[in-house]
Amino acid sequence: MAGWRLKHTYTELPQLFYSDAAPTAVREARLVAFNRPLAAMLGLDSEALEGPEGAAIFAGNVLPQGARPIAQAYAGHQFGHFTGLGDGRAILLGEQITPSGGRMDIQLKGAGQTRFSRRGDGRAALGPMLREYIISEAMHALGIPTTRSLAVVTTGEPVYRETVLDGAVLTRVAASHIRVGTMQWAAAHDDQEAMRALADYTRARHYPELADAPQPHLALFDAILERQARLIARWQCVGFIHGVINTDNMALSGETIDYGPCAFMDTYDPATVFSSIDHGGRYAYGNQPPIAQWNLARLAEAMLPLFDPDMDRAEERATAALDRFPELFEQHWLNGMRSKLGLFTHEPDDKALVDDLLAWMQRRSADFTNTFRTLTIGRLAEDATNADPEFEGWLRQLEARRGRQPQSRAEAEDLMRRHNPAFISRNHRVEEALQAATTAGDFSVMERLLDVLATPYDHGRDLPMFSTSVPGGQPYRTFCGT
Repeated sequence: MAGWRLKHTYTELPQLFYSDAAPTAVREARLVAFNRPLAAMLGLDSEALEGPEGAAIFAGNVLPQGARPIAQAYAGHQFGHFTGLGDGRAILLGEQITPSGGRMDIQLKGAGQTRFSRRGDGRAALGPMLREYIISEAMHALGIPTTRSLAVVTTGEPVYRETVLDGAVLTRVAASHIRVGTMQWAAAHDDQEAMRALADYTRARHYPELADAPQPHLALFDAILERQARLIARWQCVGFIHGVINTDNMALSGETIDYGPCAFMDTYDPATVFSSIDHGGRYAYGNQPPIAQWNLARLAEAMLPLFDPDMDRAEERATAALDRFPELFEQHWLNGMRSKLGLFTHEPDDKALVDDLLAWMQRRSADFTNTFRTLTIGRLAEDATNADPEFEGWLRQLEARRGRQPQSRAEAEDLMRRHNPAFISRNHRVEEALQAATTAGDFSVMERLLDVLATPYDHGRDLPMFSTSVPGGQPYRTFCGT
């Protein structure tokens, strides 16, 4: 049994939004990564799933009890260009009902071709699937809403990209896989009834508090906008760069989804880009907030008929909602930065204080995470003031600012420890883990990295190999893996 309790409310939506899709069996399924804590949260029996039964299920060779596999349909603006998409290599098995009553999608990524594959092979390579496993679990440990990774299996079959790579399937767990692009799909088909059904379903599943809202669809859009503002602010506060924030990669649940060319910033620079295909810097670190607003504008365009039968009034209401995004984002971001500096109260000059620190970090090519980490444990003053009088002046401003709040120094330090990670998934450590796994079949390096990343706010550990930037500041590039 293994504890599967799969339901299928998504298939109650119009057929426009999905297509039946059976996974394609693989030659030799071998479980190489399994997330026991997540399995327990889902109500699954880890002992049963860590053996051959689990490998067969996570590869798609055997369906778990109650599964009804489908591929979801959606569209998307990719680098600003609209196209029809859909799950070309992902298959949704169903919605697992957890012991706490939650509902979580169980999806196989790399499980074979679907009707949306176009010319794709429907498969995934081991390296990118392990990358998603590592970084999604790191994001979860940081407290950032995210899809999660339950398992990775190797398939015993090659996949062909620039070179021949080992095939793999990732089992992804999500609050849902409903995207901005899902709503765009309905709009592109000019199917208002389908769009209304999707909006009502999304509201019931992710925003039940809006059940009695007088303008339910506008309230839904406002709630999605609020969650996205908060999510992007949390990315910015830890230096996370998604790398490909297309509209099909923005989940209406407010979770981070689709870990392709993602990475964490070492040296602070708003222009930082890691993705090998982002030649113009569209998805650079500093561009993530305005791109999120751009994506939400596309969502608003799709939903306009639901806001008001009169298109002029609908556009006015959508514009008014969208215009709130920069203020909402800055509010969440500044509150996050206040916490990173040990500030409980609000003062008008707080943004200038944060901006001055970031400007200093950029001029000094300072490490984003380690600047806040050393500030948290009190070493930055010793390290920086002797060499930089400008920074000494900034520290005096921070101390004066803290002195105007009622909380003690110890309380401020505790707040900083809870918001400034000591460890992030450093890019060279991720690459080291992927290299060991894909070339030597050695998963111990990844397991050690995951162990460190599971408690990122533990400042009591002295693990310099996991907290230092890439040696020599070498340029780093990521790839989407498709």
